Amino acid sequence: MKLTLTPNQKLWFTSDTHFNHANICSATTKWKDPQTVRNFKSLNEMNDTLVNNINELVMPDDILIHNGDWSFGGFDSIENFRKRLICQNIHLVLGNHDHHIARNKQDCQSLFVSVNEYMELSVSHYVGNTLVTNEFVLSHYPIASWNNLARGTIHLHGHVHLPQNKRIGPGKMMDIGVDGNNLYPLSINEVLSFMKNQPIKSMMNNDHHEKVENYV
Repeated sequence: MKLTLTPNQKLWFTSDTHFNHANICSATTKWKDPQTVRNFKSLNEMNDTLVNNINELVMPDDILIHNGDWSFGGFDSIENFRKRLICQNIHLVLGNHDHHIARNKQDCQSLFVSVNEYMELSVSHYVGNTLVTNEFVLSHYPIASWNNLARGTIHLHGHVHLPQNKRIGPGKMMDIGVDGNNLYPLSINEVLSFMKNQPIKSMMNNDHHEKVENYV
């Protein structure tokens, strides 16, 4: 997919919101491991925080790419969460808990601009007065070796709920899930800043795809 941002438009990334997921909220969880839950006094407080954090940053004309695990609590949560967000341009990369959306129950995919299992994304955007292009590979699940990694393509994933100190991988890859990002989305500029000094490296030993000449 190709996107060209207008000078006043921003691109944001997020993942694993788990809106309305009772077991990920400390007030309502039945899980025994406290490190896997979010500290809220109620499920409504968690839901409100997720909504408010997105609406605080992502404006109606901006673009938000959500990397999966949109919501829990039944089919109605999908539309409920979507209607509370002011952004008009939301693309969804399906996660393992997005089964209603994957099946397009009651045409719920129409709530999003696009719904994909996997996305190769080319973004043209302005840095000052200069239009630059950056390439991304998006999947809900972390990929060990991805297309065009040797050319600097950035891999963004979710799924594993990594904490902030572990969200950046060995190469140009990053967990963009809310749990490692203070429950906020990340802007494209933030992602590019984090990835700027990351090496060209996959998660595999002796991966020949790390060398650009091996693509030819």
